[in-house]
Amino acid sequence: MIGGAVARAVTIFRRMELIIEALHGDASLPARATSGSAGYDLAAYLTERRVRVWTAGAASERAAEERGGAYVIVLAPGEKALIPLGFKARLPDGVEAQIRPRSGTSVKTDLVIANAPGTIDPDYAEEWCVPVKNGGTTPLVVKHGERIAQAVLARFEAPRVVPGAVSRSTERAGGFGSTG
Repeated sequence: MIGGAVARAVTIFRRMELIIEALHGDASLPARATSGSAGYDLAAYLTERRVRVWTAGAASERAAEERGGAYVIVLAPGEKALIPLGFKARLPDGVEAQIRPRSGTSVKTDLVIANAPGTIDPDYAEEWCVPVKNGGTTPLVVKHGERIAQAVLARFEAPRVVPGAVSRSTERAGGFGSTG
């Protein structure tokens, strides 16, 4: 019986591959900082790129500018941008990538992940991007190669939705916030 369990575990492990396709030779691929890290760090890819930026709800494109030998995008207070990462990925079936802030970045800068946690579905086949916002009161510079977010992989269930009556299964009643 133990041999069968090991064989099943090996089969499951083999299916858990994150396939990455670099779109540029110098793109930083998702990487864990340590063997115990839950998240894969994600770095901005801005070399000679145009970035979608939202100012007061209106979208436009802005070219990353070269400063001191590196490409950057500068966001005014309140501006949002969709920062490209320079790669595509194929996630294992039944696994999502949850895009979250990096703790160091959130403490040291005003960079906010606009929809944290965001989800990248396993059937998404385009370049990964991270929606960010300047949450501060001064201009924010996002640099090419800067680690701006992290991806944590999580299994998910997608049960079939069935219409029907929902009856109370516990003593809980009173709606949203009913337990205080």
